Amino acid sequence: MLSTELIDKIKRIEITARRLANHSFAGEYHSVFRGQGMEFDEIRPYVPGDDIRRIDWNVTARTAELHVRQFQEERELTVMLAVDASGSSEFGTIGQFKRELAAELAAVLSFAATINNDRVGLLIFTDQVEFLVPPRKGRRHALRMVRDLLVFEPKGTGTAINEALDTINLLLKRRGIVFLISDFLADPESFRRPLAATNQRHDLVAVDLHDPIERHIPDIGLIALEDAETGELDWVDTGSKSWREEYETRMDNLETEKRRMLASQGIDRIEVNTEKDYVPGLTRFFSLRTRRMAR
Repeated sequence: MLSTELIDKIKRIEITARRLANHSFAGEYHSVFRGQGMEFDEIRPYVPGDDIRRIDWNVTARTAELHVRQFQEERELTVMLAVDASGSSEFGTIGQFKRELAAELAAVLSFAATINNDRVGLLIFTDQVEFLVPPRKGRRHALRMVRDLLVFEPKGTGTAINEALDTINLLLKRRGIVFLISDFLADPESFRRPLAATNQRHDLVAVDLHDPIERHIPDIGLIALEDAETGELDWVDTGSKSWREEYETRMDNLETEKRRMLASQGIDRIEVNTEKDYVPGLTRFFSLRTRRMAR
């Protein structure tokens, strides 16, 4: 049984996601994510301006009039949402936890896909594949995935992006769209190859979640820091300028390496912060893609 609080949270996410999907991102989604081919529609008489390569010479010979084959875009797509539920997703100092933010983002993307009659699936992972919902269509299916994201209790605490991507590559037989939603705090080398392999087979988009304090820890004295993925506890003196500088340098290097790897493979990145509204990030992503496709 779902608690009243959880039901209210699901309803709130649904209302927000459907509003954004319908009014803000439906058109952009349709124009950016197109079908992967063309399917035959009908034979019709030739009109000036038609591509002569589409002339059907058999029908033309039979009727003694030029006829062309007309095609339409294969609109239906398959979207997979791969969501990181490792221990670090249960972190958030401002606004909301990363896990809740991931659920809301997944809801917006799944409703945008549903409006366009696409199939949507969900894969939840930690250091293993924890939960899989095969791609299907419909609003009720999208709501089920939101619920699953909020109530599912993972067994693992670590992160294995490679496991998630390998599973998706086995699951999707045709080219699809993969939104990889994670904080990407793992060593980029651990998922470089599966990331490249997935990006070759599918349209891969990295949705990068983070909390401000993960990159810049303020001077708040002596505190205990627990690694959410290993459970290790470490007492640190945040009043030490040298410690803060070393920490921020380490996080900056990770950020630089991650950004460089995604850019080198041509993978789009949507950066989302628990402190800020995620809509501008999604809007920027669709805008950049639209301009790039228009070139």
